[in-house]
Amino acid sequence: MNKPVIGISCGDLNGIGTELIIKTFSDHRILEHCTPVIFGSNKLINFYKKSVPDAHFNYQSIKDFSKVNPKQINVYNCWEEELAITPGQLSDMGGKYAVKSLLAAADALHQGHIQGLVTAPIHKKNVQSEEFRFTGHTPFLQAVAGAKDVLMLLYATDIRVALVTEHIPVKEIANQITKPAILSKINLLHASLRKDFGIDKPKIAVLGLNPHAGDEGLIGNEEEQIIKPAIKEAKQDKLVFGPYSADAFFARRSYLQFDAVLAMYHDQGLIPFKTIAVGEGVNYTAGLPFVRTSPDHGTAFDIAGKNLADAGSFTTAVFECLDIINRRNEYEERNRNPLRKITAEVLKNVEDERIDDTIDKR
Repeated sequence: MNKPVIGISCGDLNGIGTELIIKTFSDHRILEHCTPVIFGSNKLINFYKKSVPDAHFNYQSIKDFSKVNPKQINVYNCWEEELAITPGQLSDMGGKYAVKSLLAAADALHQGHIQGLVTAPIHKKNVQSEEFRFTGHTPFLQAVAGAKDVLMLLYATDIRVALVTEHIPVKEIANQITKPAILSKINLLHASLRKDFGIDKPKIAVLGLNPHAGDEGLIGNEEEQIIKPAIKEAKQDKLVFGPYSADAFFARRSYLQFDAVLAMYHDQGLIPFKTIAVGEGVNYTAGLPFVRTSPDHGTAFDIAGKNLADAGSFTTAVFECLDIINRRNEYEERNRNPLRKITAEVLKNVEDERIDDTIDKR
């Protein structure tokens, strides 16, 4: 089986992205699982190699995808000019060339040169330009794919949290909470849990918008008029429950009883997620025809260029990209081959019965 070719965008040139890339791919065992193509430049890589002196990062430089070497790290040069790289500083240059890297990676996805993308962090302010008017990677990649809707999904070992709304001002959140929006996100989440995570019958928890999930209309009416009707409709063919009060839900670790949680807005879901995940989280964009992952943190300008960045989340994002590609392929093969699908279901039923029998005997 051919190894997947994975693209890596470098993120903000003055952030920790390139350092994370160097640290992750210094372990050459990763080449047994994928062929990495880093979208940046030799000069960028060599600049940050100096700040990671113990890294064993060897690569070949390419300008043509026909030259990709499956046994090496490949650096696709998106630019040749000299740049004044200033780690830790927010600059127009840092954002402009982050976009160059991302656009080149997106084109490679479109052309089929790479099968997945891992994105290093960008800064949402300095990337804004005529060619990039997006609040982050997720809406940009949605536009690239021409997808009607996509879903921001963050996950770690024991928790998956998805969002109805993403990077919008708090004062605009309530206006974006509609029944169609919630149903669309539930459908995307359900489909992703099956196709990308291999869960046949996923259980989804939906959080309320207001404190105490509205207290039956005493603290806002979105739960009664919007969220509950959306859940009721979704429950016709899916295992969907709620709405739950966010504070009690996470405090009681109720997320362990579900395959994923749908939060109404960014901080409602991401504050508890990042507290629980403790640096191991991955950000995944569900609903795209290709696989995109990223670490669950930002540019970290305060430690950029100091060899202090922990590559754990980025490394996990790379391996999760590979795992999701493999699970998608398995899911599609199972659905193309009815006999294989039936066999898988029979084996699962046998395993479920064996577990039930073991429990009864206890």
